[in-house]
Amino acid sequence: MDDHHKRTIIYLFALIVMTVALFTIYTHFPVGTDNGGSDNLIAESNVNSNDVIAESQQLMGTIVTIEIVSTKTNAETTINSAFNEIDRIEKLVTTFDSNSEIGILNAEGQVDNVSDDLIYVIGQSIHYGNISDGAFDVTIKPILNLWKTKIIAGEYPTGQEINETLTLVNYSNITVENNTIYLNAEGMSITLDGIAKGYAVDQAAKVLKNSGYVSGFVNAGGDGMYFGTRPDGSYWKVGLRNPENKNQSIVIMEISDKAVATSGNYERYFNESARLSHISDPRTGYSSQSLLSATIIAGSAMEADTLATTVFVLGPDKGLELIENIHNTECILITQNNEILTSSGFDIYLSNT
Repeated sequence: MDDHHKRTIIYLFALIVMTVALFTIYTHFPVGTDNGGSDNLIAESNVNSNDVIAESQQLMGTIVTIEIVSTKTNAETTINSAFNEIDRIEKLVTTFDSNSEIGILNAEGQVDNVSDDLIYVIGQSIHYGNISDGAFDVTIKPILNLWKTKIIAGEYPTGQEINETLTLVNYSNITVENNTIYLNAEGMSITLDGIAKGYAVDQAAKVLKNSGYVSGFVNAGGDGMYFGTRPDGSYWKVGLRNPENKNQSIVIMEISDKAVATSGNYERYFNESARLSHISDPRTGYSSQSLLSATIIAGSAMEADTLATTVFVLGPDKGLELIENIHNTECILITQNNEILTSSGFDIYLSNT
């Protein structure tokens, strides 16, 4: 690997493995994203309250924070419309509702008269499956279900069980014809957890922009779309944080009109079961182990969300190779050996502060 892409940081905390989560850095503290799941949070801001309006809600299993730079009196109405857009998309793609479009598809093997949103997201998921040689595969749900069932029972799946279940994991067995989606093998099921949240963030940001707002962000648990600038004209600052020291960042990025998302093995150090089941490789059925985190800067939150998962599964070498071949997309990776690796164009996003 080219030395230009490789930096090594030796952490002072021996044997404490650093896990990372994406957060937006403010002068005093981050907005909303660390709250323990409280609903309808009113976000605190670091800038003049006359210049920004920020709110948070719990959606898609995480805290979603929306902030816009505005003095308009109807700004809160627009923010609520953006939240409603995320809620609408969640209702289409959730696997927890048997009446959602995904719920019907998983139960019956096909779903008719589907929304344009689902057609698009499924089409994009197939695209990312193709460019990653299957490292991203939305039909991984049977493997995830197997691990969940076995762990609840206090055991691990056998190699035979994993191999048998892997026969149901193949995104090429998804067919889209007109406005109908088919799963072409009995027992297949899909999850859009690795792509739908980013899509929802993009759609919420579009609501804000279409309402005339030129600066702001939507951040859903670390998947963020940042557009325009802060009130002082500076770019949005986004960092990688060490959960062991929430006031410390590993690196700070300056972002405008770009999305940032991260995937990481956050849970695996708390118990062995979580370690073995977290972010499984759809090609093997086992947990991906080579990276601690993968953070992507891309043109859309859906792309950043999907590529963060994909690169995490691919590992450092193939992950960097993939990113280098995607236009206007960069990454920063942290390996199991606590090395920080960056793509060739990542440095332009580094903050000097």
